[in-house]
Amino acid sequence: MLSKLEITRNWLPRYTGMPLDKFGKYILLTNFDFYVHQFAKQFSTEIYGEGRPMQAATNGDGLTIINFGIGSSNAATIMDLLTAVQPRGVLFLGKCGGLKKSSELGHFILPIAAIRGEGTSDDYFPSAVPALPSFKLHKFVSDKILDKDLDYRTGVIYTTNRRVWEHDLDFHKRLHDMTCIGIDMETATIFIVGHSNEIARGALLLVSDVPVTPDGVKTEASDTAVTANWADLHLQLGIEAMTDLGLKGERIKHFRY
Repeated sequence: MLSKLEITRNWLPRYTGMPLDKFGKYILLTNFDFYVHQFAKQFSTEIYGEGRPMQAATNGDGLTIINFGIGSSNAATIMDLLTAVQPRGVLFLGKCGGLKKSSELGHFILPIAAIRGEGTSDDYFPSAVPALPSFKLHKFVSDKILDKDLDYRTGVIYTTNRRVWEHDLDFHKRLHDMTCIGIDMETATIFIVGHSNEIARGALLLVSDVPVTPDGVKTEASDTAVTANWADLHLQLGIEAMTDLGLKGERIKHFRY
């Protein structure tokens, strides 16, 4: 296997257990097994990849959901592997830490950009290249949120490879100085690797904790409560947005350089 396409066409089924012809042209990405199981239950469809690094399921409308795990290296891996099926749109349904008083638990964030603090994306483009979503894809997500009379925030996400930073006050100050609205471990990588692979991409993030306050650091109990209260809505917004994008058949152009 000498070409990238040969490798990814072999590795995508190896990681997910799903044959290539079972993948849809529109993709939901998540970090959580719960989302995949809820998706499969809603559409009475099979889950592939149990016991493998990633799990996936596809519904009758050609929408696939993939749990790729946690962290920027996994995010880069799945965005590279998806070149095997050349999806027309990818939406990441992730959780993030809120860094502003206006980003309380349960709020949704549609990032306008992400700061590349994770390092992984440096293997794809120079550090001066911004990590941006495909804004046309985000319009479909925005429409679905507004259709439900919900609100959302926009702003810049800081993506980091670092975990267990909540105690580090110097790191807190850096985040404050960068005026970010939220922090996660995947968004910038998904945006940059999507740009590199000419894949239309976006992210709808659910604020799951407010880690810059002592009582806002995520715990087992608090994360369970967030999942119980908002995860189903989060998933449904993603399903409806990507289904609508597919039904309307709108192409999201990628400009080559």
